[in-house]
Amino acid sequence: MFSCRIKTKGQNILLNDNEIFLRGISIHEESPTRHGRAHSLEDAQQLLTWAKELGCNYVRLAHYPHNEHMARLADKMGILVWEEIPVYWTISWENEETYRNAENQLTAIINRDKNRASVIIWSMANETPTSELRNIFLGKLASQTRSIDPTRLISAALEQSSLPGNPNVKIINDPFANIADILSFNEYIGWYDGLPGKCKEIRWQIDQNKPVIVSEFGADAKYGFHADTLTRFSEEYQEYLYKETLEMLGAIPQLRGISPWILVDFRSPRRALPNIQDGWNRKGLISDDGKKKKAFYVLQKFYNDKAGIYKK
Repeated sequence: MFSCRIKTKGQNILLNDNEIFLRGISIHEESPTRHGRAHSLEDAQQLLTWAKELGCNYVRLAHYPHNEHMARLADKMGILVWEEIPVYWTISWENEETYRNAENQLTAIINRDKNRASVIIWSMANETPTSELRNIFLGKLASQTRSIDPTRLISAALEQSSLPGNPNVKIINDPFANIADILSFNEYIGWYDGLPGKCKEIRWQIDQNKPVIVSEFGADAKYGFHADTLTRFSEEYQEYLYKETLEMLGAIPQLRGISPWILVDFRSPRRALPNIQDGWNRKGLISDDGKKKKAFYVLQKFYNDKAGIYKK
């Protein structure tokens, strides 16, 4: 067990008044051994043990409330936790019943885990395009969260955009950035946007005076498929993307954490590429049968180096 007082000060995240870099990974609630829902204590133990081996001091539990085993075990293992509700992409922002559903899920997860030392961030949403109705929706959720638990940080996995007239300068232009305690966003430069070498062309212009957590980045790779660094779905491509992305993100002055996508390959019916995906999202650093890919060791080294700097 460990004590936890979390707050921000300018561009820093303070854990028990000490600056911390959140060395994270995103996790789905799936068991790589049973290829089904991760629901047992043993499942949680496997996932969080892999996260610790990776060098993580923090995990993002995406994109919905996970089994209580995860937060309980994170307490015991000294791992910090981001918890999230499934407000995702475009939903019926104007529908009052949709809002009540989201608020009920958020209230339930906060009431369940607000006394867990491991939990430091409540996330309102993932990749929701801005609109007036959406901004009202998320603003109400943030107010509800602060009314129940004013001791934790609020965030959401936002989308990044480009500076008008300069597509290689990335900005965060989202009203929710003014509400959140931590500025978080997903980016897939080098996978959905060009090749990994594009990372060298990108500059981040983040004007908000807040700590930044890059909540997602990554690339698919099938374990055991080896090729050159520009062959998509190879371990070498994923490894190359991680190297280039970590260097690119390291240039963000207020970067205080990352949680790449994702720890383990997971089932996804939309991923149908024969002999490569076969119904799996292959962005895991660990394969669907528990084998570590080359990019796992790239991130592990990065985290070990960061741990030496922050002593956390």
